[in-house]
Amino acid sequence: MTSSGPRADREVGRRGRPVGERPGPRPADPRAQRPAGPLVARRDPAPHRRRGPAPARSRFGRFVQRYGWRAYAIPLLTLATVVALLDAVTGVVTGGRATDTAAASPVGPPAEAAPASTAPSSTAPATTPAAEGEGTPTAEPAPPAAATYVEQGAGTVSVVDGTSGVYGTGPLQRFVVEVEDGIGVDGAQFAAAVEATLGDPRSWGAGGQRSFQRVGAAEAAGGAYEFRVSLVSPGSMETYCPGVGTGGYTSCRYGERAVINLARWETAVPDYGGDVPTYRQYVVNHEVGHALGNGHQPCPGPGQLAPVMQQQTLGLQGCAKNAWPFPQG
Repeated sequence: MTSSGPRADREVGRRGRPVGERPGPRPADPRAQRPAGPLVARRDPAPHRRRGPAPARSRFGRFVQRYGWRAYAIPLLTLATVVALLDAVTGVVTGGRATDTAAASPVGPPAEAAPASTAPSSTAPATTPAAEGEGTPTAEPAPPAAATYVEQGAGTVSVVDGTSGVYGTGPLQRFVVEVEDGIGVDGAQFAAAVEATLGDPRSWGAGGQRSFQRVGAAEAAGGAYEFRVSLVSPGSMETYCPGVGTGGYTSCRYGERAVINLARWETAVPDYGGDVPTYRQYVVNHEVGHALGNGHQPCPGPGQLAPVMQQQTLGLQGCAKNAWPFPQG
């Protein structure tokens, strides 16, 4: 096959160029080009030089990459805050309970004033108030014609030592007699008067309901008794009956103590017309009645006997004076 034209007669070699023709210069290789000056390695290749997709990161990894050390600090601070709040709440609850248990305990006189004691007798109802008193008179009572008692004693009491026989029959009620120091009262005489009152058949043991026995210092120290009968000066009444509101005039029952006001023991009250012995029987039976779980009672009607649990110190309200729980006993 023949070709036309002047270039057709020329022989073409294997590489596609005419035989005998010298090769020309090769085109320049772009990779062979080098910048003038020293070569410097790249620390972080440019993004366009990276090959392939970037590795996938988790949410936590992205969070750590974005926030650095704060990614670890925030959870730790949150945990510490929760622990501190729980500790504070627990402390408040515990304190409330401690505050609640202390308020329920009755406040008594200084520890050195009397021996250790036990809880009141189980014969008293569980709902018996911690303290009871006759209150204060509506009018200021007339002072006695002559000072026959000490207005302020030493503030401490001493147990009148000695043990009596058992008065009456029925469940035994043991009692301790105390007299405030510095009031000039013969303790043995006061104890004998209390014994005679509680041992009378018209008192709280009438009909075999209960029996009474006075016990001494050893039993008082060991808590082997049910209640106390304490003779205290007017100036010390608020120490032994705190918050009751005796005004230094009336007597009261506080906790296990039947507290007799020395002023009333010596002078009685106007409505008793100078009958001090009968008033003494009344005030012992009235305050011991509180210790046994009995509350106040009103006058049943004009001319009738006043109940021993009527507040006779403040007035008879038309009733006749009466010192006994069971006057016909």
